[in-house]
Amino acid sequence: MHVPDLFDGRTFTRLEDGVAYAREAPVDDRVEAAVNALPNELVYAGWSLGVMAAQKLAQTRSGARGALLISSAAAPEDFGGPWPQGVPLQMHMMENDEWAKDYDIPAAREIVANVKRAELFLYPGDGHLIADNSAPDYDEKAASLLKKRVEEFLDKAR
Repeated sequence: MHVPDLFDGRTFTRLEDGVAYAREAPVDDRVEAAVNALPNELVYAGWSLGVMAAQKLAQTRSGARGALLISSAAAPEDFGGPWPQGVPLQMHMMENDEWAKDYDIPAAREIVANVKRAELFLYPGDGHLIADNSAPDYDEKAASLLKKRVEEFLDKAR
């Protein structure tokens, strides 16, 4: 497992400050550098802001074994085209997540409608970081089910 630090070691006490930093300092170069030394045959996973990097890599780097997008998703066209044929995709979000309900969830539904091996799991509630037990919107039941589904996805991707 490889987890690039998209924030250069910085931490933030307020979510808004972390989001603002991510918008000021695009992460594409750091992510590209982190994966260049790795084999192409990877499952890319992203959480919240990290989904953009994971989705871009899964769509644009040949050989992807799959993608896991948690708490966010984008239209494949945002990264230059349709979802790559044969690359499995699993997305997880809460159905009333304020960060995801206007763009991400509709984008995920569109992907599922057009991509054969794409799955979208919507959990009841309005949290965003639902599987982070240090976050205020942690949901133990959703986190447990999400973990089970991710493990099954990864077992199939081997």
